[in-house]
Amino acid sequence: MIFSELIKLRESAEQDLEFVLAAEQGQHNRAFIGQWTKEQHRAAFQDEDMLHLIIEDAAGKRVGYVIVTGLLEPNLAVCIKRIVIESKGLGYGKMTLRLLTDWVFRNTETHRLWLDVKDHNSRARHVYEGAGFIFEGTLRDCVKVADGFESLQIMSILRTEYLR
Repeated sequence: MIFSELIKLRESAEQDLEFVLAAEQGQHNRAFIGQWTKEQHRAAFQDEDMLHLIIEDAAGKRVGYVIVTGLLEPNLAVCIKRIVIESKGLGYGKMTLRLLTDWVFRNTETHRLWLDVKDHNSRARHVYEGAGFIFEGTLRDCVKVADGFESLQIMSILRTEYLR
């Protein structure tokens, strides 16, 4: 478990699946994140290379979830696969990113923490930049969507940058 005074990140469990799917498919989230099946999320719960975590507020209410991949990656490059926040505008995304970044660099040998963000998601990119993530480049038209393709922007923070 990872926690601060305001939020707690705990391992996802079977009873969280409906919340996770609803958050992922919610009107304010689905345009910005990938969509997984219930089986894909369930498999991630058991995968030693991943963290699948529920974000709870101080009262224990679920406000989102996060998926981290690459914990066993030999190049020490860990990926924040997904951060999904249901309760928008309350700072939960920023707090989650900071807590998670701190945990990764303090509890693993990770050299590079990275993520991708859809190029039209300026709100998320602003949060990532504020947390020290650096824009690296664009994967052009790499995600097929109903009416064409979307591009992803790659961002990362290195251990040396985090320690500064």
